[in-house]
Amino acid sequence: MKLSDIFFIGDFPTLDLHGYDRDSARVKIKEFVHDNYVMQKEYITIIHGIGTGALRKETQETLRVDPFVEEYQLFRGNVGCTIAKIKKK
Repeated sequence: MKLSDIFFIGDFPTLDLHGYDRDSARVKIKEFVHDNYVMQKEYITIIHGIGTGALRKETQETLRVDPFVEEYQLFRGNVGCTIAKIKKK
């Protein structure tokens, strides 16, 4: 399944970054991705909100360089969320 084909994210593990600064968000994202890789989850959702775009940018930069992330994109149903596909073990 392609990320662009996903319509419902309610069953995906979710990390909500509201209230985090960029540095603490980066740490939480890395932990969240790694934990879901270990648990062999295929997709995850990260809620960063819309705001100034700082958390969105940090989220996507962190996912871009993470070795456990296969691909990611803004969720088309809510641009305050990014969905990512985790690599398989």
